[in-house]
Amino acid sequence: MDVVSDAIAAVRIGRPSSNRLRVGGSWSARIPAYEGAGFHVVLEGGCWLLPDGGEPVRLGAGDAVLLPRGTGHVLAAAPLDRGAAALAVPIDRLLAAARRTPPPGAEGPLGVTSGREGPLEGAPAPEGPLDGAPGPLPVLGAAGGPITELLCGKYRLEHSRSHPLMLELPDVVHLPNRVGAHPQLRSAVDLLGGELAADGAGGALAVPSLIDLLLVYMLRAWLASPRPSVGAGAEAGAGADAVAPPGSGAALGAGGRWPAALGDRVVAGALRALHEDPARGWSVEELAASAGVSRATLTRRFTALVGRAPMAYLAWWRMTRAAALLQQSADPLDVIARRVGYATPYALSHAFSRQFGTTPGRYRDRMAAHFADG
Repeated sequence: MDVVSDAIAAVRIGRPSSNRLRVGGSWSARIPAYEGAGFHVVLEGGCWLLPDGGEPVRLGAGDAVLLPRGTGHVLAAAPLDRGAAALAVPIDRLLAAARRTPPPGAEGPLGVTSGREGPLEGAPAPEGPLDGAPGPLPVLGAAGGPITELLCGKYRLEHSRSHPLMLELPDVVHLPNRVGAHPQLRSAVDLLGGELAADGAGGALAVPSLIDLLLVYMLRAWLASPRPSVGAGAEAGAGADAVAPPGSGAALGAGGRWPAALGDRVVAGALRALHEDPARGWSVEELAASAGVSRATLTRRFTALVGRAPMAYLAWWRMTRAAALLQQSADPLDVIARRVGYATPYALSHAFSRQFGTTPGRYRDRMAAHFADG
């Protein structure tokens, strides 16, 4: 696979979970910190996101936001001071209240009012839409004023296997809906909104798949966002040998190493080769030949932009991939060893213990116990 696909696959656990909300009036909801990544898509209206310890972010219709470290936050109709944010209703209570929505026009727990699209009088609120599935939704709060509809969800991640690309993401990745910006992400948001509104055949399968796709497009959009130059030589199309010194601002820019690495022809080509066939017995000479440069050029550029020499990165990635296979599959150790480029289970176990501080068998057992409920 490619680097972005591998970075996601290495940490993903199970399927994403999601909930839809329609809210009106003056409202606020607290989403606690989470072991994974959170996301929101504004399907209608607008609101504010107030991350714990961060600056408020205005979200408009069509905006998407990713919280890659599961930062706790508040969603609200308007900016709140710290005291007001502390009083926000926990999101689980809002969802529970929506499932107990009263008949149209009547006010129920937490100010929940059935709006025009709510359940019929005397009928229980449907549970499907609150789990991210298509269908009608009740309105929480005042249904007579502006309405905001949100898709809120979580991707469950195992952060101990995080690729450095994922680690470089800011705590809040806001991707506003701007004309001409990130057309693939915009198309995914539009498709998702359409599926949720239509309640069409196959929607229960389409929605989770689109939510998976959303993560890919959010990462692509972040990687493609404008950043300072990664070095005058690279910008001007100078020769393959041109590279700024390791650790310099010119080499990395304000956006971190990985956007620059994946935007560099030589480094991106070498990374693609390593990720497509990590089990191959690579040498620096072979890798440099695949990228069309000398060994010295590859080593210099790769180390400056990735932060590790090519063979050190390959060794790290093989162990990260082995850890993911131990958690995600029932393959025996000898099969996993061959898949990540080790001749024997003993060789893999020795290298694995150095990186993770435990044996492959104990790691597999610990992961199985930790995620037994998820």
